[in-house]
Amino acid sequence: MKNYLSLSEEVKQAKAEGKAIVALESTIISHGMPYPQNVEMARDVEQIIRDNGAVPATIALIDGKIKIGLSDEELELFGKSTNVAKVSRRDIGYLVATKQLGATTVAATMICAELAEIGIFVTGGIGGVHRGAETTMDISADLEELAKTNVAVICAGAKSILDLGLTMEYLETKGVPVIGYQTDVLPAFYTRSSDVELTLRADSPDVIAASLKAKWDLQIKGGAVITNPIPEEFAMDEKVINDVIQTALKEAEENHIHGKDVTPFLLGKVKELTDGKSLEANIELVKHNALVGTQIAVAYQNI
Repeated sequence: MKNYLSLSEEVKQAKAEGKAIVALESTIISHGMPYPQNVEMARDVEQIIRDNGAVPATIALIDGKIKIGLSDEELELFGKSTNVAKVSRRDIGYLVATKQLGATTVAATMICAELAEIGIFVTGGIGGVHRGAETTMDISADLEELAKTNVAVICAGAKSILDLGLTMEYLETKGVPVIGYQTDVLPAFYTRSSDVELTLRADSPDVIAASLKAKWDLQIKGGAVITNPIPEEFAMDEKVINDVIQTALKEAEENHIHGKDVTPFLLGKVKELTDGKSLEANIELVKHNALVGTQIAVAYQNI
């Protein structure tokens, strides 16, 4: 198994020194944002992690290897290339075997992080149950991965293009803890709140780190979702964003867009309809998640 993993020198050194490491996905770079904002965001996020006492490990598939930690040139490659495959659990074996460029989703990043023994992962938002899933069965593989892979995901909740209530029901059925960081309600990515209440809340990184350690020490399999609301000054108006999402969903349906193409289409359409404000919000919430995620990783490493 280790033959497939390629750790960057920075990650190798962090492991040797017992430093906290924070995993990052690459789909947000190649499929989530336009160039050059995607690469700037990736560099800024990595620097936030370093500045707060941990080491970043952006994960991607390159030339038949699972790369744990990317170089500056590799970040640029993923930001600019148009032929990057979007990788979930089902794709990893094939894309490694065929040596294709692959950008890892939340599910794939969790798998690769666990292989590299990294337990903390920072992203923007998790996937979930899509609206209308009762007829389409369109449910993100992220949720299933959270039920079985021992990696905690720090995010700004589930993307507000999803059915948030059904997403939480699914996670509850699968026994995945969803912990609100300084919040009692599920944040909805672009907005700080939703009408979905959370049962677990933690007001410090130490409590989250201790909760994760206890869960995994007790061999309770699976990950955890740590929801961290977007900072107030970058949050979008709830009514505005909901109206925009309804318009985008209608257009996706009219254009027969399904499956893994739905999220990139909707995010692009939301960006267009908000005159780019949603992209700024997306960048800022990822940076804030990186800060909180690093604090949790450091606290976990110190236990």
